[in-house]
Amino acid sequence: KPCRVMPVESGNSAAARQVKQKRKSHSLSIRRTNSTEQDRPGMQRDMLEGQDSKLPMALRSNLLDLFGQIEREFENLYIENLELRREIESLNERLAGEGQTVDGGDLSKGALKTKASHSTSQLSQKLKTTYKASTSKIVSSFKATTSRAVCQLVKEYVGHRDGIWDLAVTRVQPLVLGTASADHCSMLWSIETGKCLLKYAGHAGSVNSIKFHPTEQMALTASGDQTAHIWRYMVQLPLPQPPADISASLDDDVDFSDKDEADGEADGPSECPTIRVATTTLKSHQGVVIAADWLVGGKQVVTASWDRAANLYDVETSELVHTLTGHDQELTHCCTHPTQRLVVTSSRDTTFRLWDFRDPSIHSVNVFQGHTDTVTSAVFTVGDNVVSGSDDRTVKVWDLKNMRSPIATIRTDSAVNRISVSANQRIIALPHDNRQVRLFDMNGVRLARLPRSNRQGHRRMVCCSAWNEENQACNLFTCGFDRQAIGWNINIPALLQEK
Repeated sequence: KPCRVMPVESGNSAAARQVKQKRKSHSLSIRRTNSTEQDRPGMQRDMLEGQDSKLPMALRSNLLDLFGQIEREFENLYIENLELRREIESLNERLAGEGQTVDGGDLSKGALKTKASHSTSQLSQKLKTTYKASTSKIVSSFKATTSRAVCQLVKEYVGHRDGIWDLAVTRVQPLVLGTASADHCSMLWSIETGKCLLKYAGHAGSVNSIKFHPTEQMALTASGDQTAHIWRYMVQLPLPQPPADISASLDDDVDFSDKDEADGEADGPSECPTIRVATTTLKSHQGVVIAADWLVGGKQVVTASWDRAANLYDVETSELVHTLTGHDQELTHCCTHPTQRLVVTSSRDTTFRLWDFRDPSIHSVNVFQGHTDTVTSAVFTVGDNVVSGSDDRTVKVWDLKNMRSPIATIRTDSAVNRISVSANQRIIALPHDNRQVRLFDMNGVRLARLPRSNRQGHRRMVCCSAWNEENQACNLFTCGFDRQAIGWNINIPALLQEK
């Protein structure tokens, strides 16, 4: 992510700050008068003439001229705002006198059109001009829908000592939640109780992704230690507990990223059984392994690395089968098709690539250049679609049969991290840098935004989302850099599903 560089102060910054503070405190006491614009700069100079300053007079005069211009601009905006308010109040009074209501009335009726004054039309045109430019860029992401999805926070999973990069739900019983964290650990959680059931501590670096075997109790984790590990797990689900009031247990000022490490483990992860040795270690990369996934059938896995390559391994022998090269910069994600031997890799080079292993004698690759910034993830859907998300603040839906241009584009106001698509309802969950999580359908229509406040939602960047098709009570999970994962209940009205 880009970092912000603070401007460097000059050697005379202390004096400049002192003058600025004096000018600021003095300007707050200036009263509005009916003087002309020509008089005001002269007045300011007279009022500030007696103040001590180490600035040269020429520089000081130039600054005063600039401040005067800024003040005039703000005053013009202020006056224009007052005029607009008066016109809006006049319009509301006129509408009220005619028995019309803005909320329930039909503003397109002829009677209202004929009675509208010239000033009303001017106001309408001005409002259109003012807001058209700011909304046109993202209007496709906020299409109106007749009803909305209902989203409720169900459970929080707290215990990691650092940010959580990735999460997944097991594909076989018992259903548990797995998380991958920068604290070098991966944890398995009881979905219902929120308790940690097992900890994997075999990596020597950040655990960047976690995926579960399609038919066996095995997990695949990728790490910053340049390896991917396969490890077996065995867990026993605890008895369900009475639901607790989550909102009452959280303090408005609690900041998980600043809590002591001991506090983060107060709920018992330190008491979890811990696995420290992998069943299989895959090590052929020369850089951070950022993601890994199982190919259909679970006999092979693919890994994606910052060394600009993706590797295909045989699980039984741990041997490297293929090295997939071609990306110009670091890889960010990889994903496999649920039913076919297809792999898609994402990269910082603004592209994602589709690798086809369906024919053993031919390994074709297609490159897609649909984004203008890092492609943070690209995932398959159950159908013939690929959905890609990017730091360019867009998500695009592609048809595998015709990948020349996207069939839908979602424009947002923040960078998009690892997305996921619901297999049953075909809903895209978008985790954002700005702590928001939004839901869209495959046509790019916005369905909902997950609630976020002082008591609910993520407090830092949301890194990943994962759907859970088997548990209706908690069917979406998100994780972020606030060290917690959250389980949500997403209820989609039938009308939206039909669309």
